[in-house]
Amino acid sequence: MVKNSAARLLTSVDDLFTTQEERDEAKKETIMEIPLSQISDFPNHPFKVKMDESMSDLVESVKSYGVLSPVIVRPKDNGEYEMIAGHRRKRASELAGKENIKCIVQDVTDDEAIILMVDSNLQREQLLPSEKAFAYKMKLDAMKRQGYRSDLTSATPLQKYGNKTSREIIAKQSGESHEQIRKYIRLTYLSPSLLDMVDEGKIAMRPAVELSYLTENEQEILLNTMEWEDCTPSHVQAIKMRQFSQEGKLNEGVIQSILQEEKPNQKEQFRMPKERISKYFAPGTSSQKIEETIIKALELYRKRQREAER
Repeated sequence: MVKNSAARLLTSVDDLFTTQEERDEAKKETIMEIPLSQISDFPNHPFKVKMDESMSDLVESVKSYGVLSPVIVRPKDNGEYEMIAGHRRKRASELAGKENIKCIVQDVTDDEAIILMVDSNLQREQLLPSEKAFAYKMKLDAMKRQGYRSDLTSATPLQKYGNKTSREIIAKQSGESHEQIRKYIRLTYLSPSLLDMVDEGKIAMRPAVELSYLTENEQEILLNTMEWEDCTPSHVQAIKMRQFSQEGKLNEGVIQSILQEEKPNQKEQFRMPKERISKYFAPGTSSQKIEETIIKALELYRKRQREAER
């Protein structure tokens, strides 16, 4: 990536030897066809490119009509380009057998690229909690590095928000509350396995935020205990774990004791050893999917029984 310090040095030289009109002209975006092989992915890109039905539809669309909306890239020092927004369209183009893709080329700094990348992707309708978490964190860090100059001549729009905090600015732009932004960013402190459970809907947002304050070792112990007990913590239980952690008293025994507490809305459950039914499902099938499939099978079985009795 182009270093911010180098970018600032070049800017200062430009200020000395070029006019404002020439500098504005240089910053204008251009549209061009670029070989896919010359475009690298954005480092630490927080948004996942899934090979799902939506991607299959996009591939077919690209085969038939090409990429209708140009992707956004920026030039690299080696003459190639770095993707800012459009990773899904790039992947779809590759799968569709295309060699080139229509691009908007913008010469921006590292932090400007991060903010543009995040803002472009946050417009998508369906985003995982983990995607929002790391996206907001990347944007927050980039905004802090920019320094929030309040002068109206600043080239970066984000620096014109006066004395508002970075989270307040992100909240205003995203339509989410300041507190919700804080909660999403807290998720970046979860272990990858726990964060996956948040994405899968196995752990709700509120308890997940509390669990993010546990140490890495405590989170690992929690994962093992959750698997053994076949349960996930409620919000109240997660708060208790955080309190014990802050006191330096959270261990496997305490975690197990907390997880074994009966939840207020807990109902009697029927349990079956997973190995008895695992052969009927593909590896990695979620518990929710298994439950839904079993219910549908039982409903079909009951329907056939009734038909046989007639």
